[in-house]
Amino acid sequence: MQEQIPVRKVDTGEYMKIIRSLLEEGKEVPLVVTGNSMLPFLVDGRDQVLIKEVNRPLRKGDIAFFQRKNGQYIMHRIRYIRQNPKTGRKEYWFVGDGQVYTEGPIEQEQIFGLIIEAQRKGKRIGEKNIRWLFFRHIWLRIVPFRPLILRLYTFFYIDLLEKPTVR
Repeated sequence: MQEQIPVRKVDTGEYMKIIRSLLEEGKEVPLVVTGNSMLPFLVDGRDQVLIKEVNRPLRKGDIAFFQRKNGQYIMHRIRYIRQNPKTGRKEYWFVGDGQVYTEGPIEQEQIFGLIIEAQRKGKRIGEKNIRWLFFRHIWLRIVPFRPLILRLYTFFYIDLLEKPTVR
């Protein structure tokens, strides 16, 4: 029987303060993915990401961490960047890989971390990996079609798992 790893529950706000301070020190911080908004690219509880402080201009397709005005911490992909005509400041609009709703505007001050690497199914992948590039460029362009694609994927994936192979 496998040994149970003890789980400690911590306050998200306090935990994220520590993460943010480590990022400000220039450290890269690994985090386990929680939530399903980044499906199918990242899976809740299985995958990890490596975060660093934002040290370059953000681009469309980047995965970044931001804090909503209500205090929630979110990791999503930048769908587009617009210049506010009144203020002249950049505004960022985000979408999760498993979502169709675009959230924004998010201001630069709300963004505090950039995802530079992911660990999917135990394998490390970076920004030049074919999967990463697919989600950055192609998946981002087909947001309206995601529900249909995800339904088909789920149907065929589950269907293949349930059907025995014939030899």
